[in-house]
Amino acid sequence: MTRDDTLARPLTTAPLSPSFDGVAPLASPAPVVEPAVRISHVTKRYGSGPVVLDDVSLDIAPGEFVCLLGASGCGKSTLLNLIAGLEPLTSGELTTPATGAAVMFQESALMPWLTARRNVELALRLRGMPRAERRAEAERLLRTVNLAEAADKRPHELSGGMRQRVALARALAQDRSVLLMDEPFAALDAITRDLLHEELERVWRATGRTIVFVTHNVREAARLGQRVILLSSRPGRIAGEWRIKTTAGRRIESPEVAALAAEITAELRKEIARNAR
Repeated sequence: MTRDDTLARPLTTAPLSPSFDGVAPLASPAPVVEPAVRISHVTKRYGSGPVVLDDVSLDIAPGEFVCLLGASGCGKSTLLNLIAGLEPLTSGELTTPATGAAVMFQESALMPWLTARRNVELALRLRGMPRAERRAEAERLLRTVNLAEAADKRPHELSGGMRQRVALARALAQDRSVLLMDEPFAALDAITRDLLHEELERVWRATGRTIVFVTHNVREAARLGQRVILLSSRPGRIAGEWRIKTTAGRRIESPEVAALAAEITAELRKEIARNAR
């Protein structure tokens, strides 16, 4: 199932060139853009156990924000781990940038003895940035996530939302074009989550990162994603896909988000019911 909310654009005709005797010259073909992530017929099984992911194929364009959605146990986090290179494929092919991808998990996993800035500097050091440049770059990244004032605070002095913003700055410090996010806001209260949705959208637009975002929250997927991919359960297969015309100005309470969430929820319920038989 596919839903495409893009609007058709009017066709334009170039002026006829007199040198071609009334025949317009052929337009140059559009350049081919390679996907940032290509998943081709990927299957994942753990040992002799059941298949977790079955024949999953998906292309993710550079700069695209894709949400992976599905019931618990459908394999969405497993797929993210495969993209990150944290687990081997059973079969199929998976192509990612040569530099790999940055990963942000549900837990911020900050070093408790380091300040926010030092946590970001650690990622910069692992990246190979010279020591003399790390402090300024870490402070710039903390400004990017609106957390400059907390640079000298340790994790226990920060709220859950602030810790996740530090974790986002640390992920950005890896300077990789693909950012993988595994339910990073699931443990936060609704108000904090809404604020971080806005922060993440702003950072995404400012940096041009390709984001693959795993969530079990339908409204969150409808709020954030340019494309929402629904995975079936046991084994995980692509059961539905929705493309959203524009994400600018959307809020969790927006009517268009509510309508899309209702449509996706109906399909998700069908998948859950099918799996329960």
